[in-house]
Amino acid sequence: MTGALAPSKPLATADRCDRCGAQAYVRAVLTGGGDLLFCAHHGRKYSEALRSNGADIQDETDRLIETPAVTPDEER
Repeated sequence: MTGALAPSKPLATADRCDRCGAQAYVRAVLTGGGDLLFCAHHGRKYSEALRSNGADIQDETDRLIETPAVTPDEER
């Protein structure tokens, strides 16, 4: 996040984009209170405008490129 607000809890699988309902990876914490949740696509679309209006952005889109752990059975 970019501002002085307390860090928000990590986004969970149950958190959904307020625009399209996909899994949320971006949280915009608004200066007047409250927050908006966005998928990666809508997060990219709206983050700069929200940030320029004072919102703090929690971006967890890096989770989309994480590789799953390989189990011993899969190593063969």
